[in-house]
Amino acid sequence: MLDSGGSERVAELMRETAAAELLPRFRNLSKDEVRQKRPGDIVTVADVASEIRLASGLAKILPGVPVVGEEAVEKDPGLLDLIARPGEACWIVDPLDGTANFAAGRDRFAMIICLVQDTQAVAGWILDVPNDRLAVTERGGGVRFDGRIVEGRPATAPLNGFVGYKIARSFDEQLSPEHRARLGTITTLRCAGAEYLEILAGRANFSLYRTTKPWDHAAGTLMMREAGGGAVQFGAAPYSPAQPLNAGLITASTEEALSEARALLEASRLPLLTPRP
Repeated sequence: MLDSGGSERVAELMRETAAAELLPRFRNLSKDEVRQKRPGDIVTVADVASEIRLASGLAKILPGVPVVGEEAVEKDPGLLDLIARPGEACWIVDPLDGTANFAAGRDRFAMIICLVQDTQAVAGWILDVPNDRLAVTERGGGVRFDGRIVEGRPATAPLNGFVGYKIARSFDEQLSPEHRARLGTITTLRCAGAEYLEILAGRANFSLYRTTKPWDHAAGTLMMREAGGGAVQFGAAPYSPAQPLNAGLITASTEEALSEARALLEASRLPLLTPRP
């Protein structure tokens, strides 16, 4: 869908938006510029301004292709249906991934864009805004991180990965000593984009998420597949941007790491790992 310079134009738009809307507001937000969408889920003026600028720019890159943005979906949940339209295309946008970190002054936040065609991700971009690190992928074309081709590295033993606090605590409490010894450091950065980049950089092996909002994961899962790994729901079906938000997700940059992570997580038999109704 994109012409030869389309990917570069998306990357340029992301950097321009970060420079105009995110970085000037970082550690410079007033109290009235932060609000809760629901308990524990905050949004800032930076999220909204970033999404507006990105949507405007993407409309110029691919005229007529709709944008499914995190903040727009908050107002109109029906926009999610655009991702599941057979034969159609849309952009999926996370204008500020890691909003809680951003609002707290922690320099771990990102911007994520994914292009979907016929319900599947075909291109993705993740920008580590504070450090200006960029990963780009196209389906069938591999993944590049800061211009270098990424191929999944052999899994370390034990596996290091990213999981939420509740699941990490349950692993420590409920996994047998033998199984827990096969897991190394498990933590969360509270920013899915940053976690995908850490896996691409070889500093972690896998990630696990209970809730799979498409703006958090559509681009990153494509990158994992293009690096030589994969992404599956808790029930082992392949991940899809159009899947239910409660279907869960296990992902890794190598098939070996994905298989080992799945085996360990299934061995735990934890209720937390079953898809939620």
